[in-house]
Amino acid sequence: MANLSRMSRIGLPLLTVAMLAASPAHLPAQTPPPAGPPAPAGPQEVRVVGVFLDGRGLQPALVLQGKRDKRSFAMSIGTAEATGIAFPLENRVPPRPLTHDLFLSLFGRLKVTVTRVVVTDLKDGIYYATVILDADGREIQLDSRPSDAIALAVRAKAPVLVEDRVFDKSELLPGAPPAPRI
Repeated sequence: MANLSRMSRIGLPLLTVAMLAASPAHLPAQTPPPAGPPAPAGPQEVRVVGVFLDGRGLQPALVLQGKRDKRSFAMSIGTAEATGIAFPLENRVPPRPLTHDLFLSLFGRLKVTVTRVVVTDLKDGIYYATVILDADGREIQLDSRPSDAIALAVRAKAPVLVEDRVFDKSELLPGAPPAPRI
């Protein structure tokens, strides 16, 4: 309870569905992908489902769901990162700009745009991501923590993609927060 009141005190706007992560039985079953030709290889665009509380330890988790095959996974993130993602998902504006707001403001003044974010890998329990920027027609790739990259993408309304291997590896990750069935 101390963690929850601490999160509330710092204004973590967790979605009201946060408690669903603790009881996935209330969510509809996941539909298997239709049979047919093999799925295209490469990263697939995902929907940022939301920020949830992991039912095991009140740890914030970010849930992503593939648009192509509907697979989903949850990635544990920190409280500050959860706030950075939840605010724009809930269309809330903080009283002062958060770090990701500052970056987008700077990008705008430099005429740089976030074109997409790709969660590229999962190694030794650590997720990796790349932010792809357009600077006057020149592509720039930046290594990033996925939570920061996704916070930027949500604000910039840029697509978030996840490599198929990340979905595969996240299913095998011991102790990973369970992704709610969507």
